[in-house]
Amino acid sequence: MNSKKYSNTKLLLSISESILTFILLFIFVKTGLSYSLENFLVGYSQNEYFLFLLYVITTGLCFAILFSPFSFYGGFILEHKYKLSNQTFLQWIWEGTKGVLISLVIGLPILLFFFYMLRKFGENWWLPFAVFLFVVSVVLARIVPVFILPMFYKIIPIDNEELKARIARLAEIANIKVENVFTFNMSKTTKKANAAFTGLGKSKRVLLGDTLLENYSLDEVETVLAHEFGHYKKKHIIKNILLGTFFSFFTLFLIAKLYSFSLPYFHVEKLTQIYALPILALWGMLVSLLIQPLSNIISRKYEYEADAFAIETTGKHEAFLNTLDKLTEQNLGDKEPHPFVEWFFYSHPSINKRKSAILSFVKNNVEKI
Repeated sequence: MNSKKYSNTKLLLSISESILTFILLFIFVKTGLSYSLENFLVGYSQNEYFLFLLYVITTGLCFAILFSPFSFYGGFILEHKYKLSNQTFLQWIWEGTKGVLISLVIGLPILLFFFYMLRKFGENWWLPFAVFLFVVSVVLARIVPVFILPMFYKIIPIDNEELKARIARLAEIANIKVENVFTFNMSKTTKKANAAFTGLGKSKRVLLGDTLLENYSLDEVETVLAHEFGHYKKKHIIKNILLGTFFSFFTLFLIAKLYSFSLPYFHVEKLTQIYALPILALWGMLVSLLIQPLSNIISRKYEYEADAFAIETTGKHEAFLNTLDKLTEQNLGDKEPHPFVEWFFYSHPSINKRKSAILSFVKNNVEKI
């Protein structure tokens, strides 16, 4: 019961925040508040790019303040209410501050490049910007595990030789070279457990939360890792890059066309008018809303395939079933979400569906033998 309440509350907060954000952005532009803000900021700079930065930072700060109750309740109060968080209030503030600062360091240059493309290419800004975003995503995939994650967690090599041997065997089956297997102090922020296979090229590494290593048997940890390696073996990483690139280009193309089409409604004459740029965010939210179910359908398909690979390679379906149950309970996941909620919002199948698929897979393979 707690897991369903927790999951539904998180979902309700997310939906409410998205709807409210859309409404406020619409009002911000339609009523002329955005125009007034740009005119006010012109007094501080005549340089278009600096004016753009001032506008973005000011608007972002105002919205961050407006939505701080959502962040505080969802990120701190709710996590403590359900006994999932290990953070004090000051720790939560510090981790959030680090996240904002890193986002600014990465995000502001991206936004400046976008504004440059908009001014240079007009209605065709979306194409060079999509190419740029693809390059940035590849670069981030390489540097995040090595440089950014260590800013939030203490990451050290695992010292369990038996686990290392099991990982080496799985990596050989998956035809993947894994030199870096680490644990990170996930427990400093949460009681939840997780593992990940992250990075590209030489930055590829296996990351195991200390909460996973401390509460799960070697067989259970092995099945989790086999699942993660399954994504690599089934080429989900490459497929996701290709699909992500397609969706990125398609989404930006639609946003660009809809933005140009809707400018007269907001009484905007130029594409490059700074006060009109929140309209891009409005269309971005709507287009993403339409694409999300399709993206999640594909993601859930990949999860089933990775589960099957985990069973094939370890032969430990009971351990995997136990792991799924324990992870769901530890992370307060909803075992049986409403079908529409799962279809629209879930990137992973519900645990009960995953367990049924695993049992069906095992039965079919036993019958073949």
